Amino acid sequence: MRRSPPSFTGPKPGLGLVLVLLAFAASLTGCSRQEPGPLKGRVEGRKTIMVTYTILGSLVRDLAGDSFDVKSLVPNGMDIHEWEPSARDVEALMHADLIVANGLGLEGGMEKTLSRAREAGRPIFLASDQVRVRRVGQGEGIPTNDPDQAVGAEDPHLWTDPLAMKAVVDALALDLGSRFGVDLSSRAAALDERLLALDAEIRDSVAALPQERRSIVTGHESMGWFAERYGFRLVGALVPSLSTQAGASASWLASLKGLIAKNGVKVIFTEVGTPRQVVDALARETGARAVPLATHVLPPDGSYFTFERELAATVVAGLE
Repeated sequence: MRRSPPSFTGPKPGLGLVLVLLAFAASLTGCSRQEPGPLKGRVEGRKTIMVTYTILGSLVRDLAGDSFDVKSLVPNGMDIHEWEPSARDVEALMHADLIVANGLGLEGGMEKTLSRAREAGRPIFLASDQVRVRRVGQGEGIPTNDPDQAVGAEDPHLWTDPLAMKAVVDALALDLGSRFGVDLSSRAAALDERLLALDAEIRDSVAALPQERRSIVTGHESMGWFAERYGFRLVGALVPSLSTQAGASASWLASLKGLIAKNGVKVIFTEVGTPRQVVDALARETGARAVPLATHVLPPDGSYFTFERELAATVVAGLE
Protein backbone atom coordinates (compact mmCIF):
# COMPACT_ATOMS: atom_id res chain seq x y z
CA MET A 1 0.00 0.00 0.00
CA ARG A 2 1.37 3.41 -0.92
CA ARG A 3 1.21 6.06 1.73
CA SER A 4 0.48 9.70 1.03
CA PRO A 5 3.71 11.69 0.95
CA PRO A 6 4.36 14.20 3.72
CA SER A 7 4.04 17.91 3.19
CA PHE A 8 5.92 20.72 4.90
CA THR A 9 7.23 24.16 4.22
CA GLY A 10 10.57 24.76 2.56
CA PRO A 11 12.21 26.29 -0.51
CA LYS A 12 10.28 25.95 -3.76
CA PRO A 13 11.50 23.31 -6.22
CA GLY A 14 12.45 24.30 -9.74
CA LEU A 15 9.80 24.02 -12.45
CA GLY A 16 11.70 21.25 -14.20
CA LEU A 17 11.78 19.14 -11.06
CA VAL A 18 8.05 19.61 -10.47
CA LEU A 19 7.21 18.56 -14.04
CA VAL A 20 9.42 15.49 -13.80
CA LEU A 21 7.86 14.55 -10.47
CA LEU A 22 4.37 14.79 -11.92
CA ALA A 23 5.36 12.66 -14.90
CA PHE A 24 6.86 10.04 -12.59
CA ALA A 25 3.74 9.95 -10.40
CA ALA A 26 1.56 9.46 -13.47
CA SER A 27 3.76 6.62 -14.70
CA LEU A 28 3.22 4.66 -11.48
CA THR A 29 -0.39 3.97 -12.37
CA GLY A 30 0.70 2.03 -15.44
CA CYS A 31 3.40 -0.05 -13.78
CA SER A 32 2.99 -3.80 -13.52
CA ARG A 33 5.25 -6.30 -11.85
CA GLN A 34 7.58 -8.41 -13.91
CA GLU A 35 7.35 -12.16 -13.82
CA PRO A 36 10.27 -13.96 -12.17
CA GLY A 37 12.57 -16.36 -13.94
CA PRO A 38 11.88 -20.09 -13.63
CA LEU A 39 12.66 -21.80 -10.35
CA LYS A 40 14.65 -24.97 -10.77
CA GLY A 41 13.19 -28.21 -9.48
CA ARG A 42 14.10 -29.89 -6.23
CA VAL A 43 17.40 -31.70 -5.96
CA GLU A 44 16.58 -35.28 -5.01
CA GLY A 45 17.74 -36.29 -1.55
CA ARG A 46 18.36 -32.74 -0.32
CA LYS A 47 16.20 -30.50 1.82
CA THR A 48 15.12 -27.27 0.15
CA ILE A 49 15.74 -23.82 1.64
CA MET A 50 13.85 -20.98 -0.01
CA VAL A 51 15.43 -17.56 0.61
CA THR A 52 13.39 -14.50 -0.20
CA TYR A 53 16.12 -12.44 -1.93
CA THR A 54 19.48 -13.06 -3.58
CA ILE A 55 21.87 -11.13 -1.32
CA LEU A 56 20.73 -13.04 1.76
CA GLY A 57 20.56 -16.19 -0.37
CA SER A 58 24.23 -15.86 -1.29
CA LEU A 59 25.35 -16.21 2.33
CA VAL A 60 22.83 -18.98 3.03
CA ARG A 61 24.28 -20.88 0.08
CA ASP A 62 27.84 -20.31 1.35
CA LEU A 63 26.81 -21.70 4.72
CA ALA A 64 24.74 -24.64 3.48
CA GLY A 65 27.18 -25.92 0.87
CA ASP A 66 26.07 -29.22 -0.63
CA SER A 67 23.96 -30.14 2.39
CA PHE A 68 20.89 -28.27 1.12
CA ASP A 69 19.27 -27.15 -2.09
CA VAL A 70 19.17 -23.34 -1.67
CA LYS A 71 16.98 -21.19 -3.93
CA SER A 72 16.35 -17.45 -3.96
CA LEU A 73 12.87 -16.20 -4.77
CA VAL A 74 13.02 -12.52 -5.84
CA PRO A 75 14.96 -12.35 -9.13
CA ASN A 76 18.25 -10.50 -8.79
CA GLY A 77 17.92 -6.80 -9.60
CA MET A 78 14.20 -6.52 -8.88
CA ASP A 79 12.76 -4.39 -6.09
CA ILE A 80 12.49 -6.54 -2.96
CA HIS A 81 9.94 -4.18 -1.43
CA GLU A 82 7.40 -4.45 -4.26
CA TRP A 83 7.93 -7.86 -5.91
CA GLU A 84 5.02 -10.28 -5.60
CA PRO A 85 5.21 -14.08 -6.03
CA SER A 86 3.52 -15.93 -8.87
CA ALA A 87 1.40 -19.04 -8.31
CA ARG A 88 4.48 -21.15 -9.04
CA ASP A 89 6.51 -19.21 -6.46
CA VAL A 90 3.79 -19.69 -3.86
CA GLU A 91 3.79 -23.43 -4.55
CA ALA A 92 7.59 -23.55 -4.13
CA LEU A 93 7.34 -21.78 -0.77
CA MET A 94 4.61 -24.14 0.40
CA HIS A 95 6.87 -27.14 -0.32
CA ALA A 96 10.07 -25.69 1.15
CA ASP A 97 11.65 -27.44 4.12
CA LEU A 98 12.70 -24.04 5.45
CA ILE A 99 12.00 -20.45 4.39
CA VAL A 100 14.65 -17.83 5.18
CA ALA A 101 13.34 -14.26 5.09
CA ASN A 102 14.58 -10.85 6.17
CA GLY A 103 11.53 -9.64 8.08
CA LEU A 104 10.79 -6.10 9.32
CA GLY A 105 8.46 -5.56 6.38
CA LEU A 106 11.21 -5.74 3.74
CA GLU A 107 9.35 -8.29 1.62
CA GLY A 108 6.25 -6.11 1.36
CA GLY A 109 4.79 -7.87 -1.67
CA MET A 110 5.28 -11.29 -0.07
CA GLU A 111 3.84 -10.67 3.38
CA LYS A 112 0.51 -12.37 2.68
CA THR A 113 2.22 -15.38 1.09
CA LEU A 114 4.66 -15.70 3.98
CA SER A 115 1.76 -15.56 6.42
CA ARG A 116 0.00 -18.31 4.48
CA ALA A 117 3.15 -20.42 4.55
CA ARG A 118 3.47 -19.95 8.31
CA GLU A 119 -0.17 -20.88 8.83
CA ALA A 120 0.41 -23.99 6.70
CA GLY A 121 3.19 -25.08 9.04
CA ARG A 122 6.18 -24.08 6.92
CA PRO A 123 9.09 -23.13 9.21
CA ILE A 124 10.38 -19.57 8.68
CA PHE A 125 13.75 -18.29 9.87
CA LEU A 126 13.87 -14.48 10.09
CA ALA A 127 17.30 -12.86 9.71
CA SER A 128 16.14 -9.74 11.56
CA ASP A 129 15.32 -11.81 14.66
CA GLN A 130 19.03 -12.64 15.03
CA VAL A 131 20.39 -9.09 15.36
CA ARG A 132 19.98 -5.96 17.42
CA VAL A 133 17.67 -4.16 15.04
CA ARG A 134 18.81 -0.73 13.96
CA ARG A 135 16.21 2.01 14.34
CA VAL A 136 15.90 5.34 12.58
CA GLY A 137 17.70 7.99 14.62
CA GLN A 138 17.20 11.68 15.28
CA GLY A 139 18.26 13.90 12.40
CA GLU A 140 18.23 11.23 9.71
CA GLY A 141 16.80 12.40 6.43
CA ILE A 142 13.96 14.94 6.50
CA PRO A 143 11.23 14.95 9.19
CA THR A 144 8.19 13.08 7.88
CA ASN A 145 4.80 11.76 8.93
CA ASP A 146 5.59 8.38 7.35
CA PRO A 147 5.68 5.79 10.19
CA ASP A 148 8.30 3.80 8.28
CA GLN A 149 10.69 6.74 8.59
CA ALA A 150 9.73 8.12 11.99
CA VAL A 151 12.40 8.19 14.67
CA GLY A 152 12.47 4.72 16.19
CA ALA A 153 11.21 2.89 13.07
CA GLU A 154 12.89 -0.46 12.42
CA ASP A 155 15.34 -0.45 9.50
CA PRO A 156 15.26 -3.73 7.51
CA HIS A 157 18.39 -3.14 5.37
CA LEU A 158 20.68 -5.18 7.62
CA TRP A 159 22.63 -6.87 4.79
CA THR A 160 24.76 -3.76 4.21
CA ASP A 161 26.47 -4.50 7.56
CA PRO A 162 28.81 -7.54 7.42
CA LEU A 163 28.81 -7.95 11.20
CA ALA A 164 25.02 -8.11 11.27
CA MET A 165 25.23 -10.82 8.62
CA LYS A 166 27.78 -12.68 10.75
CA ALA A 167 25.19 -12.88 13.53
CA VAL A 168 22.63 -14.18 11.02
CA VAL A 169 25.05 -16.86 9.73
CA ASP A 170 25.83 -18.08 13.25
CA ALA A 171 22.17 -18.30 14.23
CA LEU A 172 21.19 -20.04 11.00
CA ALA A 173 23.96 -22.63 11.42
CA LEU A 174 22.55 -23.53 14.84
CA ASP A 175 18.99 -23.59 13.51
CA LEU A 176 19.86 -25.91 10.63
CA GLY A 177 21.82 -28.13 12.98
CA SER A 178 18.98 -28.57 15.44
CA ARG A 179 16.28 -28.78 12.78
CA PHE A 180 17.96 -31.17 10.33
CA GLY A 181 20.78 -32.76 12.31
CA VAL A 182 23.58 -31.37 10.15
CA ASP A 183 26.83 -29.95 11.56
CA LEU A 184 27.69 -26.68 9.83
CA SER A 185 29.94 -25.31 12.58
CA SER A 186 33.13 -25.42 10.50
CA ARG A 187 31.46 -23.71 7.54
CA ALA A 188 30.02 -21.06 9.88
CA ALA A 189 33.44 -20.46 11.45
CA ALA A 190 35.02 -20.02 8.02
CA LEU A 191 32.31 -17.57 7.01
CA ASP A 192 32.76 -15.68 10.28
CA GLU A 193 36.45 -15.19 9.51
CA ARG A 194 35.68 -13.92 6.03
CA LEU A 195 33.01 -11.51 7.30
CA LEU A 196 35.32 -10.14 10.01
CA ALA A 197 38.05 -9.66 7.39
CA LEU A 198 35.55 -7.93 5.10
CA ASP A 199 34.55 -5.55 7.89
CA ALA A 200 38.21 -4.69 8.54
CA GLU A 201 38.81 -4.18 4.82
CA ILE A 202 35.91 -1.72 4.53
CA ARG A 203 37.06 0.17 7.62
CA ASP A 204 40.48 0.59 6.01
CA SER A 205 38.94 1.76 2.75
CA VAL A 206 36.89 4.54 4.39
CA ALA A 207 39.54 5.60 6.90
CA ALA A 208 41.12 8.18 4.60
CA LEU A 209 37.77 9.82 3.77
CA PRO A 210 37.43 13.09 5.74
CA GLN A 211 34.44 13.30 8.05
CA GLU A 212 33.07 16.34 6.22
CA ARG A 213 32.74 14.21 3.07
CA ARG A 214 30.79 11.42 4.74
CA SER A 215 27.29 12.80 4.11
CA ILE A 216 25.07 10.48 2.05
CA VAL A 217 21.96 11.11 -0.05
CA THR A 218 20.37 7.95 -1.48
CA GLY A 219 17.37 6.80 -3.49
CA HIS A 220 15.55 5.64 -0.35
CA GLU A 221 16.59 5.11 3.24
CA SER A 222 18.60 1.93 2.61
CA MET A 223 22.10 2.76 3.88
CA GLY A 224 21.44 3.24 7.58
CA TRP A 225 23.15 0.03 8.71
CA PHE A 226 26.20 0.73 6.55
CA ALA A 227 26.33 4.37 7.68
CA GLU A 228 26.10 3.46 11.35
CA ARG A 229 28.78 0.79 11.06
CA TYR A 230 31.30 2.88 9.12
CA GLY A 231 30.77 6.43 10.32
CA PHE A 232 28.68 8.07 7.59
CA ARG A 233 25.85 10.55 8.05
CA LEU A 234 22.47 10.23 6.35
CA VAL A 235 21.39 13.57 4.91
CA GLY A 236 18.24 12.47 3.11
CA ALA A 237 16.64 10.32 0.44
CA LEU A 238 14.59 10.98 -2.67
CA VAL A 239 11.95 8.53 -1.46
CA PRO A 240 11.55 9.46 2.22
CA SER A 241 10.93 5.95 3.50
CA LEU A 242 12.58 2.65 4.36
CA SER A 243 10.60 1.21 1.44
CA THR A 244 10.48 2.23 -2.21
CA GLN A 245 6.69 1.87 -2.02
CA ALA A 246 6.42 5.38 -0.60
CA GLY A 247 6.30 8.47 -2.77
CA ALA A 248 8.12 11.78 -3.02
CA SER A 249 6.40 15.16 -3.02
CA ALA A 250 7.51 18.44 -4.54
CA SER A 251 7.83 19.98 -1.05
CA TRP A 252 9.93 17.01 0.06
CA LEU A 253 12.30 17.44 -2.86
CA ALA A 254 12.51 21.18 -2.27
CA SER A 255 13.65 20.53 1.31
CA LEU A 256 16.10 17.89 0.10
CA LYS A 257 17.57 20.47 -2.28
CA GLY A 258 18.14 22.73 0.70
CA LEU A 259 19.86 19.96 2.67
CA ILE A 260 22.08 19.06 -0.28
CA ALA A 261 23.21 22.69 -0.53
CA LYS A 262 23.62 23.11 3.24
CA ASN A 263 25.74 19.97 3.60
CA GLY A 264 27.77 20.46 0.43
CA VAL A 265 26.61 17.13 -0.97
CA LYS A 266 28.13 16.44 -4.38
CA VAL A 267 26.69 12.98 -5.05
CA ILE A 268 23.20 11.47 -5.11
CA PHE A 269 23.36 7.68 -4.94
CA THR A 270 20.58 6.03 -6.96
CA GLU A 271 19.22 2.52 -6.41
CA VAL A 272 16.72 -0.06 -7.59
CA GLY A 273 13.30 1.60 -7.33
CA THR A 274 14.65 5.16 -7.45
CA PRO A 275 12.72 7.41 -9.89
CA ARG A 276 15.50 8.15 -12.37
CA GLN A 277 13.83 11.19 -13.95
CA VAL A 278 13.51 12.84 -10.54
CA VAL A 279 17.15 12.05 -9.77
CA ASP A 280 18.32 13.64 -13.00
CA ALA A 281 16.23 16.76 -12.45
CA LEU A 282 17.43 17.11 -8.84
CA ALA A 283 21.04 16.64 -9.96
CA ARG A 284 20.66 19.39 -12.58
CA GLU A 285 19.19 21.83 -10.06
CA THR A 286 21.77 21.15 -7.32
CA GLY A 287 24.88 20.44 -9.37
CA ALA A 288 25.27 17.03 -7.67
CA ARG A 289 26.28 13.95 -9.65
CA ALA A 290 23.99 10.92 -9.86
CA VAL A 291 25.91 7.72 -9.08
CA PRO A 292 24.27 4.25 -9.26
CA LEU A 293 24.62 2.26 -6.03
CA ALA A 294 23.80 -1.46 -6.04
CA THR A 295 22.20 -1.74 -2.59
CA HIS A 296 19.80 -4.53 -3.63
CA VAL A 297 21.63 -6.30 -6.48
CA LEU A 298 24.18 -9.11 -6.42
CA PRO A 299 27.14 -8.76 -8.82
CA PRO A 300 27.59 -11.29 -11.66
CA ASP A 301 29.69 -13.65 -9.52
CA GLY A 302 26.78 -14.04 -7.06
CA SER A 303 28.98 -13.33 -4.04
CA TYR A 304 27.90 -11.35 -1.00
CA PHE A 305 31.54 -10.43 -0.42
CA THR A 306 31.90 -8.91 -3.88
CA PHE A 307 28.58 -7.11 -3.36
CA GLU A 308 29.72 -5.50 -0.12
CA ARG A 309 33.17 -4.58 -1.44
CA GLU A 310 31.64 -2.92 -4.50
CA LEU A 311 29.06 -1.11 -2.36
CA ALA A 312 31.79 0.34 -0.14
CA ALA A 313 34.06 1.15 -3.10
CA THR A 314 31.25 3.01 -4.89
CA VAL A 315 30.48 5.10 -1.81
CA VAL A 316 34.11 5.96 -1.12
CA ALA A 317 34.91 6.77 -4.75
CA GLY A 318 31.79 8.89 -5.08
CA LEU A 319 32.58 10.95 -1.98
CA GLU A 320 36.33 11.40 -2.49
